[in-house]
Amino acid sequence: MVRMSQMKIQDRPREKLQSKGPASLSDFELLQALIGSGNKQADVSKIAKDTLKLLQKNGADITYEQLKQVTGMGPARITEILAALELSRRYLIDSDQPIIDSPEKAVEQLSDIRDKKQEHFVVLSLDGANRLIAKRTITIGTLNSSLVHPREVFADAITDRAASIIVAHNHPSGNTKPSMADIKITERLSRAGNLLGVNLIDHIIVTKSDYEVVTC
Repeated sequence: MVRMSQMKIQDRPREKLQSKGPASLSDFELLQALIGSGNKQADVSKIAKDTLKLLQKNGADITYEQLKQVTGMGPARITEILAALELSRRYLIDSDQPIIDSPEKAVEQLSDIRDKKQEHFVVLSLDGANRLIAKRTITIGTLNSSLVHPREVFADAITDRAASIIVAHNHPSGNTKPSMADIKITERLSRAGNLLGVNLIDHIIVTKSDYEVVTC
């Protein structure tokens, strides 16, 4: 686990929130931003990690006594977290946007391109909780590196302040096996995403009845 002091300033949660907005942060990063700093007992990353485990187990019903068991968590931080949860409970508006946390759930969003006669290249932009922000068709036609350029793929995702993207395209032939061009495109987009701070989660190939994740 990387300590906060070892991270580049622009990659630290509070700085990332200021530059990219809260939706770009993962749950872990949001907790780091909320907690702020560690102490002699534990680094902020350790406190956030242990707190996240409790939240994943108990949800928003987490109690003062449960948080008190987290090493390094004092009364002030506990009350801040509980207050934030209560405000969220009171004002949170339920979103209809689905959470895309697996290839199977991504494929559910691709039913419209599975039987297309031409290849359609689609980008799903996601927030820090893997919730779908937007789905866009970037290009139509046989894929190559000139058609699927990182600037077209990531431009809207950056505008969305997305934390990550999933890309996908259909194979009208019915064969899910990735071509060499598919693999090269995936490698190029992965490198670009690393530089831009927008993680490429998966590149998925779909047909009428099947799908496959491109590995590189």
